[in-house]
Amino acid sequence: MTSITRRTGLGAMAALLAAPHVARAQGQTMRIVVPFGPGGSTDAVARLAAAGLTERLGATVVVENRSGAAGSIGADIVAKARPDGLTWLLTFDSHSTIPALLRNPPFDVLTDLDPVMLIGGSPYAVACKPDKPFRTMADVVAAAKARPDGVSYGSTGNGTLGHLSMIRLAERAGIRITHVPYRSGGLAVNDAVAGHVDMMIGSAALMLPHITGGSLRPLLQFGPQRLSKLPETQTAAEAGFPNMEAEAWWAVFAPKGTPAELITRMNTALREALSEERAKTVMTETQQARLILSSPAELGTFFKGQVETWGGLVRAANIQPD
Repeated sequence: MTSITRRTGLGAMAALLAAPHVARAQGQTMRIVVPFGPGGSTDAVARLAAAGLTERLGATVVVENRSGAAGSIGADIVAKARPDGLTWLLTFDSHSTIPALLRNPPFDVLTDLDPVMLIGGSPYAVACKPDKPFRTMADVVAAAKARPDGVSYGSTGNGTLGHLSMIRLAERAGIRITHVPYRSGGLAVNDAVAGHVDMMIGSAALMLPHITGGSLRPLLQFGPQRLSKLPETQTAAEAGFPNMEAEAWWAVFAPKGTPAELITRMNTALREALSEERAKTVMTETQQARLILSSPAELGTFFKGQVETWGGLVRAANIQPD
């Protein structure tokens, strides 16, 4: 009995040593790659999660911003990383449009990354600098009809759901407006606040601090009903654009082949970190986001649907990467 137990123990130890790809986070540095620049909503969500993950996983969790090409540069870094539980991707809705947006993507969004969690979402909103001559979306439509291509708007990048929503709105309204894409929400907001673009579209999570601070004026929101923090701002349906709801979302993915136990561990740690009272209040109240905190399987199903839904619009509009 003793020899069998000893052999079993030695065998288990040998198996563990033979599988160095299954890393323990304890005492190590874990990175969350955000495929956009600092200052945007994706960066903010990642940094909010990182503090709670450090506490729960016993690792030093760092956020690494790697922007460019609609988020594909940062995502590709994760897709090609070792599946050892030390590299994760926290990305934005444009991740679902990469297959349609890029002619030869460096990775496959559906097969080269494993789903971990759909964190949540926040309705898109349109806002402008207060000294701009717009108070509602009807004012924007009137100005664009008077000056085709003379009204500009910024977005967090080509192929984001915000960009696609503005394309649909312009088509419905029969107007032409000029799109100015940015590599992060932070950069887009800075230019909107400075008045370098006439307006911008971004998630309510990104826009609200600037709206409540008075540096931006809300014009429209794409949620199913008015947000509690934007009670005077019309929804798209109320403004005459029904069936145009659009919600920005954030999700976490892992390199393909990451062991299920590590994905489960990360999912659990994320759920606990973002359910903590302070983090939950920041997400749901301050940023008016809807927390979902899904299972890996639920994200997989959701994401496939997003790829199908928005890919067609990208192709139809012939949208090119930044």
